[in-house]
Amino acid sequence: MSVIETTGLTRSFGEVHALRGLELRVPAGTICALLGPNGAGKTTAIRILATLCRPDAGSALVCGFDVVSQALEVRRRIGLAGQHAAVDDNLTGRDNLFILGLMHHLGRRGARQRAGELLHRFDLDEAADRQVKTWSGGMRRRLDLIASLVVNPPALFLDEPTTGLDIRSRAEIWSSARELADQGSTVLLTTQYLDEADALADDVVIIDSGRTVAQGSPEQLKDRIGTRVDVVVADPADLPAAAAALARWATAEPTLDGDHRRVSAAVPAGALTLPELVRHLDATGVHAVDAGIRRPTLDEVFLSLTAGPVQDIAVQDIAVQGPSLKDPSMKDRA
Repeated sequence: MSVIETTGLTRSFGEVHALRGLELRVPAGTICALLGPNGAGKTTAIRILATLCRPDAGSALVCGFDVVSQALEVRRRIGLAGQHAAVDDNLTGRDNLFILGLMHHLGRRGARQRAGELLHRFDLDEAADRQVKTWSGGMRRRLDLIASLVVNPPALFLDEPTTGLDIRSRAEIWSSARELADQGSTVLLTTQYLDEADALADDVVIIDSGRTVAQGSPEQLKDRIGTRVDVVVADPADLPAAAAALARWATAEPTLDGDHRRVSAAVPAGALTLPELVRHLDATGVHAVDAGIRRPTLDEVFLSLTAGPVQDIAVQDIAVQGPSLKDPSMKDRA
């Protein structure tokens, strides 16, 4: 069952086409990483799913409810941490979380207890009773993120949640996301750290120019571009022969790097083992001083499937702002 689902989702801002028929399916209890170049439509997709922006065409369902016609039902079932702070700088960290707990009907005792738990877990105890405007940028970001965890929402949207955080804080955020998914929540996140998406996500969706270009587990996506083979020869004159040897398995013409006496090629996953490669090079008379076979990284998958940077869509171009404790309608969004 898909907890988050979009069909033909389209959204434009003037002449800028942010989404061009986005297709997305996120099963229950999984973590899905939404990746794409700057301006590819990631934040716009998150905002539509969180009912903060209306699509021009297509449909989007969260927990079975339509984000346009049943927006209030959607808001009752989601948590959201956007790219910009949604907490009140004039309140203390503890009071920010306490008020959110009240909005989520935890009661005064439950809200205060939950606030204390989260502040301790994310190492904010010492600053908890100071106004947030006195906090460092990293601490404020952590508070903004844990505000979305006051309750365990069925669907949680995290828009670049760890940007600017230190290693320890990033690890806490990912641990929390994994814990929520293990408990049944469905997490959709955007991130600029592809290594984190590789390690954390059950599923990865790559979008470019507002369209889905690939979806699958990190391993499935790596299999799409195959395995990389590198051979370093003793004599640069052997490079053409080494390239011809690799062409037997290569899915595209091998590339030569004369400065480093290296030839590289992409081959289908599992098509070649290192002993087979070495034996074949020996049989063709190529004297190799080094040879290696490795899986591609998610970064390489991303670069192979996307066209590169596209026009940025500034957050201020999106008319509806994210939820804030300063917003009197926040109670309706809880």
